[in-house]
Amino acid sequence: MPLSVLVVCHGNICRSPMGEAIMKKEAAAKGLNITIDSAGTSNEHPRSHPYPRTLDVCKKYNVPIKHSARQVTDADYRTFDYILAADSKNLSALEARKPRNATATVCLWGSYLDGKSISDPWWADDEEAFEECYQHCLKLTNAFLEKIKDDV
Repeated sequence: MPLSVLVVCHGNICRSPMGEAIMKKEAAAKGLNITIDSAGTSNEHPRSHPYPRTLDVCKKYNVPIKHSARQVTDADYRTFDYILAADSKNLSALEARKPRNATATVCLWGSYLDGKSISDPWWADDEEAFEECYQHCLKLTNAFLEKIKDDV
């Protein structure tokens, strides 16, 4: 059974689907067999496609992205090996709803590199914010994959 990762942000339309898409591309390029998905701590955008600027920046870097927004479920805590939160607010939300029988490692995605949260580009809604988000997700992806590559 391949290692599995769930990338989580608030609404699952910007940071987490971008992170999911980047991690899928980078893992494949490194020959790592990993199951990767994303979700949100809220249910504000059920079944929505990624935000248009998320799609734009992924297209710019030839990162395939296809996702339908969903909320984190209790089953995710048992299904995934790692649940990576985009920021401390979402990490707190994940920890608060974590079931007793959880088996996943739940942590801030930034803990694998710089300890920083990924800024939410939705609030700025400009190309620069989404570019910064993309670059941060790419760096975090490579740091995470480097740490876990021997477990795959």
